[in-house]
Amino acid sequence: MNCSNNFLSQKYIFLVIFVIQFVLSGCKGKPGSEGVVTIAKIYHTSLDQSQLLNEVTIKKSDISATTSVKSTITIDPSTSYQIMDGFGYTLTGGSALHLQKMSALSRGKILEELFGKGEKSIGVSYLRVSIGASDLDEYPWSYNDLPLGKSDPDLEHFSMAYDTLYLIPTLKEILKISPRIKIMGSPWSPPPWMKDNKDTRGGSLIKEYYPAYANYFVKYIKAMDAEGIPIAAITVQNEPLHPGNNPSLLMLAKDQGEFVKNHLGPAFKENRIETKIILYDHNADRPDYPISILDDSIAAQYVDGSAFHLYGGTIDALSKVHNAHPDKHLYFTEQWIGAPGNFEENLSWHIENLIIGAPRNWSRNVLQWNLAADENQQPHTDRGGCTRCLGAITIKGDSIIRNPAYYIIAHASKFVPPGSVRIDSNQEEKLLNVAYSTPENKTVVILQNKNNETITVELNKEEEKLQIELEGKDIATLVWE
Repeated sequence: MNCSNNFLSQKYIFLVIFVIQFVLSGCKGKPGSEGVVTIAKIYHTSLDQSQLLNEVTIKKSDISATTSVKSTITIDPSTSYQIMDGFGYTLTGGSALHLQKMSALSRGKILEELFGKGEKSIGVSYLRVSIGASDLDEYPWSYNDLPLGKSDPDLEHFSMAYDTLYLIPTLKEILKISPRIKIMGSPWSPPPWMKDNKDTRGGSLIKEYYPAYANYFVKYIKAMDAEGIPIAAITVQNEPLHPGNNPSLLMLAKDQGEFVKNHLGPAFKENRIETKIILYDHNADRPDYPISILDDSIAAQYVDGSAFHLYGGTIDALSKVHNAHPDKHLYFTEQWIGAPGNFEENLSWHIENLIIGAPRNWSRNVLQWNLAADENQQPHTDRGGCTRCLGAITIKGDSIIRNPAYYIIAHASKFVPPGSVRIDSNQEEKLLNVAYSTPENKTVVILQNKNNETITVELNKEEEKLQIELEGKDIATLVWE
């Protein structure tokens, strides 16, 4: 063999050796991270608003043995809890009114952003609507309003006419974007002629009209279904222990229990209504209210679960209801933010108590109060309607301002789709979190750093681990592939 051929042979051998070494090194990965090349993404929001759902990509192999780890979270997918139904808002009559007054193009853009599944959308998956008017309508009304002194026990004058102006058109547009979105209906008041004070505000439901009111729910659900709007669930009464709103109704636990047991439940069964019946829908300081109804097995057979707000009590009250009746579900259906809003305080409190706290106490959803209002927090009713309820978005003509509730819900709705299962994770006093396994087999962890300083957090899941950095008071959602 001549020198030239010998040189080429040696060069070829060296090339083969180099390729083999390169492949082997690639298979081994970095020391201590054999074979780990998948990635995670984390989305940060800071209380000073310098970061708003800012995305950062993380290599799971980027683990430093010399980094000082402040906190460790161990995630256990083998221990699971409730299935999640979704995250969202109340689409009040006023919210729908403002949306319908926008141009079709601008309305389409914001609805796609709110309810779509695209990169720039936040994937809202659950809505609550009022059955009749809420206090964030132009004025109080029902589906069966009559002159004073008149009654209509057969509901011959039942009409959804007002809802066809704003609410129903908006819901139809939303359903085109998100056909599987869940919708819950809640009444603020029955028609005044059914009440002992004949007023939209306060008073109690007259027992003589219990059958008519049960039929009122049936007609509502059927009417919405005829419009192509499925009602997944209803609550029997919004805030039954707060008769000072307008509209409102005082409905004590014994009365709600009797109504469900002897009228509403049987009416749903007779009419083959599959809409879920949910109790209470008021503050967490009275877990005894739904428990007392669920203790009656005949009433309980018609009931899916109980709903809560947090204007009173503590979020762990939901677990008291779960422990008393573990076969029934829990829901978190309302929490307002007062205008003009305080981003730092609002984000911190609502993430801790609602986005993390409610699911960790068995809630299957989390809903913020009103989706939209204008710059003056209009409309609202008189004699008790909310004058300071800040929408998740403020609508000014065709322009949009995104307020604290937008980001509060987005940190969950964008990443935790319906059907996700809450899984076990340890929680520290200064590092709060809740973890999920999604239908796409992703692990999602929502985190809140309550420390003032930046910390490094290590997350362990089975044989995998990764490290992330959270700035002081940072809110973050981690999506682990």
